[in-house]
Amino acid sequence: MTARDRMLAVLVAVLWGLNFLAVRVGLDHFPPFFLAALRYLVLAVPVVLFVPRPGVPLRWLLGYGLGFGVAQFALLFLAIEQGMPSGLASVVVQASAPFTVLLGALLLRERVTGRQLAGIGLAVLGMAVIAVDRARTAPLLPLVLTVLAALGWAFGNLASRQAKPEYPLRFALWMAVVPPVPLLALSAVMEGPGTGWRALGAAFGPDGWPSLVALVYIAVLGSVVGSGIWTALLKRYPAGVVAPFSMLVPVVGMAGAWLALDERPTGWAVGGGIAVVAGVLLGTGWLPGFLRERTGRPAVSPPVRPAPPRRPSAPEGRSPSPG
Repeated sequence: MTARDRMLAVLVAVLWGLNFLAVRVGLDHFPPFFLAALRYLVLAVPVVLFVPRPGVPLRWLLGYGLGFGVAQFALLFLAIEQGMPSGLASVVVQASAPFTVLLGALLLRERVTGRQLAGIGLAVLGMAVIAVDRARTAPLLPLVLTVLAALGWAFGNLASRQAKPEYPLRFALWMAVVPPVPLLALSAVMEGPGTGWRALGAAFGPDGWPSLVALVYIAVLGSVVGSGIWTALLKRYPAGVVAPFSMLVPVVGMAGAWLALDERPTGWAVGGGIAVVAGVLLGTGWLPGFLRERTGRPAVSPPVRPAPPRRPSAPEGRSPSPG
């Protein structure tokens, strides 16, 4: 990976990590389900008008939109609104990776390796540590909602894998068309039919600009720019080279929340978060250099060399000249 592309991968991690802070700012003005709906409504209109359809079966597009878009963000925004620290949420939601492995084994009969099981066990241990630490000082409901948000993300991952889109960025953008209607319906039932719309009108007043900036950040920088760069990197390099950079997201999320929101995680929470991140890295097959040297495993599959050009066939009755 070139230095420029490494910087782009780090930039995406920073954009996604700071996204959790933008959510916290947005939730100070908008109710959670309505904010989640706005996030996708801002994207859905230009996508329908200007982005070609991805050409995948509708059921997988709906599955991805309902899992990744509706379940994940409705529950995640509700968890943060109910008191889940945004920095800690950026760590716990990474549990989507081991959840994806488990759901793949249960629903798609995919084989689970010993390394993946070890990674899942380590991530579960980390979440248990965070849960015990949270239970001593705060209600567990926000943590449970965040874990369920990670589970929704995992279901979305399965739908995305089954879709096998030829153009992944188109697929990701068209997914934004699915969540607005169910999220607006959920907001009308749970938050009141006019609550979110009144908050949106007030956002254009003199004190509402932070919520509008947060909304634009979540929809444009966190979604379009971040996903666009990430998709481009995945086209240039194997997933095993690009994916580890996503583990910078919780680091940026926790550091940003500490600096901007004065969220100070306990030592136990930090330790549990490190275990979650390490479990995700182990379960997805990434190993640091010194462990790769011991195991003899490359970080990624080596590039496939093109086959040498075939020599012209020798005339009948003669064997080819030795090379």
